[in-house]
Amino acid sequence: MWSRRPSAMTAEDSGSGIPDELEGVETREPISAPGPDGAPVRASRRFPAVTTDTARPEGGGRAAGQDAPAPARQWPLLAVLSATGLGLLLVAFDVTRVGLLLIGVAMLAGGVMRWCLPSVGMLAVRSRFTDMVTYAIIGLTIVLLALMAQPNPLLKIPFLNDIVHFTVRT
Repeated sequence: MWSRRPSAMTAEDSGSGIPDELEGVETREPISAPGPDGAPVRASRRFPAVTTDTARPEGGGRAAGQDAPAPARQWPLLAVLSATGLGLLLVAFDVTRVGLLLIGVAMLAGGVMRWCLPSVGMLAVRSRFTDMVTYAIIGLTIVLLALMAQPNPLLKIPFLNDIVHFTVRT
Protein backbone atom coordinates (compact mmCIF):
# COMPACT_ATOMS: atom_id res chain seq x y z
CA MET A 1 0.00 0.00 0.00
CA TRP A 2 1.36 3.41 -0.85
CA SER A 3 0.24 6.98 -0.51
CA ARG A 4 1.61 10.29 -1.67
CA ARG A 5 2.98 11.11 1.77
CA PRO A 6 6.70 10.32 1.92
CA SER A 7 6.41 9.03 5.50
CA ALA A 8 4.06 6.25 4.37
CA MET A 9 6.36 4.83 1.65
CA THR A 10 7.77 1.38 2.19
CA ALA A 11 11.35 0.20 1.73
CA GLU A 12 10.66 -1.34 -1.68
CA ASP A 13 9.72 2.06 -3.12
CA SER A 14 12.35 3.51 -5.43
CA GLY A 15 12.26 6.89 -3.74
CA SER A 16 10.21 8.57 -6.45
CA GLY A 17 6.94 8.15 -4.56
CA ILE A 18 5.58 5.74 -7.20
CA PRO A 19 5.31 2.02 -6.41
CA ASP A 20 7.41 -0.36 -8.48
CA GLU A 21 4.42 -1.88 -10.33
CA LEU A 22 3.45 1.58 -11.67
CA GLU A 23 6.98 2.73 -12.42
CA GLY A 24 6.79 2.42 -16.24
CA VAL A 25 3.17 3.57 -16.70
CA GLU A 26 2.76 6.94 -18.40
CA THR A 27 -0.44 8.95 -18.02
CA ARG A 28 -1.45 12.39 -19.11
CA GLU A 29 -4.12 12.78 -16.42
CA PRO A 30 -3.70 12.78 -12.66
CA ILE A 31 -3.98 9.31 -11.13
CA SER A 32 -4.80 7.95 -7.74
CA ALA A 33 -4.30 4.47 -6.34
CA PRO A 34 -4.28 1.59 -8.82
CA GLY A 35 -7.64 0.06 -9.71
CA PRO A 36 -8.65 -3.60 -9.29
CA ASP A 37 -6.73 -4.64 -12.39
CA GLY A 38 -3.58 -2.75 -11.35
CA ALA A 39 -3.95 -0.01 -13.95
CA PRO A 40 -3.92 3.60 -12.78
CA VAL A 41 -7.34 5.10 -12.05
CA ARG A 42 -8.30 8.58 -13.24
CA ALA A 43 -8.49 10.92 -10.26
CA SER A 44 -10.35 13.88 -11.71
CA ARG A 45 -12.93 15.45 -9.45
CA ARG A 46 -15.03 16.62 -12.40
CA PHE A 47 -18.31 14.93 -13.15
CA PRO A 48 -18.29 12.83 -16.30
CA ALA A 49 -19.67 14.46 -19.44
CA VAL A 50 -22.23 11.67 -19.85
CA THR A 51 -24.04 10.24 -16.84
CA THR A 52 -24.33 6.48 -17.11
CA ASP A 53 -26.27 5.73 -13.93
CA THR A 54 -27.93 7.40 -10.98
CA ALA A 55 -28.08 6.23 -7.42
CA ARG A 56 -31.44 5.15 -6.04
CA PRO A 57 -32.62 7.33 -3.14
CA GLU A 58 -32.15 5.91 0.32
CA GLY A 59 -35.17 3.70 0.99
CA GLY A 60 -36.23 3.80 -2.65
CA GLY A 61 -36.57 0.04 -3.03
CA ARG A 62 -39.84 -1.78 -3.54
CA ALA A 63 -42.33 -1.49 -0.70
CA ALA A 64 -43.49 -5.09 -1.28
CA GLY A 65 -41.82 -8.22 -2.59
CA GLN A 66 -40.92 -8.68 -6.25
CA ASP A 67 -43.60 -11.34 -6.67
CA ALA A 68 -46.32 -8.78 -5.80
CA PRO A 69 -48.04 -6.92 -8.66
CA ALA A 70 -46.72 -3.46 -9.55
CA PRO A 71 -49.43 -1.43 -7.73
CA ALA A 72 -48.84 -3.38 -4.52
CA ARG A 73 -45.11 -2.65 -4.70
CA GLN A 74 -45.84 1.09 -4.78
CA TRP A 75 -48.59 1.23 -2.15
CA PRO A 76 -47.14 4.21 -0.18
CA LEU A 77 -47.12 6.41 -3.27
CA LEU A 78 -50.58 5.20 -4.31
CA ALA A 79 -51.95 5.95 -0.82
CA VAL A 80 -50.65 9.54 -0.90
CA LEU A 81 -51.82 10.11 -4.49
CA SER A 82 -55.26 8.62 -3.79
CA ALA A 83 -55.81 10.81 -0.74
CA THR A 84 -54.58 13.87 -2.66
CA GLY A 85 -56.86 13.04 -5.60
CA LEU A 86 -59.85 12.62 -3.28
CA GLY A 87 -59.00 15.97 -1.69
CA LEU A 88 -58.87 17.66 -5.09
CA LEU A 89 -62.21 16.08 -5.97
CA LEU A 90 -63.72 17.49 -2.77
CA VAL A 91 -62.31 20.93 -3.62
CA ALA A 92 -63.88 20.65 -7.07
CA PHE A 93 -67.27 19.91 -5.47
CA ASP A 94 -66.96 23.02 -3.26
CA VAL A 95 -66.06 21.25 -0.02
CA THR A 96 -62.87 23.29 0.02
CA ARG A 97 -61.76 23.19 3.62
CA VAL A 98 -62.21 19.42 4.00
CA GLY A 99 -60.53 18.80 0.66
CA LEU A 100 -57.52 20.95 1.52
CA LEU A 101 -57.24 19.32 4.94
CA LEU A 102 -57.24 15.91 3.25
CA ILE A 103 -54.48 17.02 0.84
CA GLY A 104 -52.37 18.38 3.72
CA VAL A 105 -52.87 15.25 5.81
CA ALA A 106 -51.88 13.12 2.80
CA MET A 107 -48.59 15.05 2.52
CA LEU A 108 -47.98 14.69 6.25
CA ALA A 109 -48.71 10.96 5.97
CA GLY A 110 -46.18 10.75 3.13
CA GLY A 111 -43.57 12.29 5.42
CA VAL A 112 -44.43 9.90 8.23
CA MET A 113 -44.26 6.90 5.88
CA ARG A 114 -40.91 8.11 4.58
CA TRP A 115 -39.67 8.27 8.18
CA CYS A 116 -41.10 4.99 9.48
CA LEU A 117 -40.94 2.56 6.58
CA PRO A 118 -37.59 1.17 5.44
CA SER A 119 -38.65 1.06 1.79
CA VAL A 120 -41.33 3.26 0.22
CA GLY A 121 -40.83 2.75 -3.49
CA MET A 122 -41.27 5.79 -5.70
CA LEU A 123 -42.33 7.96 -2.76
CA ALA A 124 -38.57 8.28 -2.14
CA VAL A 125 -37.28 11.06 -4.38
CA ARG A 126 -34.34 12.56 -2.52
CA SER A 127 -32.57 11.60 0.69
CA ARG A 128 -34.78 10.44 3.56
CA PHE A 129 -34.24 13.64 5.55
CA THR A 130 -34.97 15.93 2.59
CA ASP A 131 -38.13 14.00 1.68
CA MET A 132 -39.41 14.08 5.27
CA VAL A 133 -38.79 17.82 5.65
CA THR A 134 -40.31 18.60 2.25
CA TYR A 135 -43.47 16.54 2.86
CA ALA A 136 -43.82 17.98 6.37
CA ILE A 137 -43.45 21.62 5.29
CA ILE A 138 -45.86 21.24 2.37
CA GLY A 139 -48.39 19.29 4.46
CA LEU A 140 -48.25 21.64 7.45
CA THR A 141 -48.56 24.71 5.22
CA ILE A 142 -51.62 23.32 3.43
CA VAL A 143 -53.27 22.29 6.72
CA LEU A 144 -52.65 25.69 8.32
CA LEU A 145 -53.93 27.55 5.26
CA ALA A 146 -57.02 25.33 5.17
CA LEU A 147 -57.71 26.08 8.84
CA MET A 148 -57.34 29.83 8.23
CA ALA A 149 -59.47 29.92 5.06
CA GLN A 150 -62.26 32.47 5.00
CA PRO A 151 -65.17 32.68 5.79
CA ASN A 152 -65.25 31.54 9.42
CA PRO A 153 -61.63 30.48 9.92
CA LEU A 154 -61.07 27.69 12.45
CA LEU A 155 -57.61 29.08 13.27
CA LYS A 156 -56.95 32.76 13.84
CA ILE A 157 -53.39 34.04 13.97
CA PRO A 158 -53.46 37.73 14.98
CA PHE A 159 -50.15 38.85 13.49
CA LEU A 160 -51.20 37.61 10.04
CA ASN A 161 -54.12 40.03 10.12
CA ASP A 162 -51.71 42.84 11.00
CA ILE A 163 -49.40 41.86 8.14
CA VAL A 164 -52.28 41.92 5.66
CA HIS A 165 -53.45 45.33 6.88
CA PHE A 166 -49.88 46.66 6.74
CA THR A 167 -49.26 45.46 3.18
CA VAL A 168 -52.70 46.28 1.75
CA ARG A 169 -53.57 49.83 2.71
CA THR A 170 -56.79 51.32 1.42
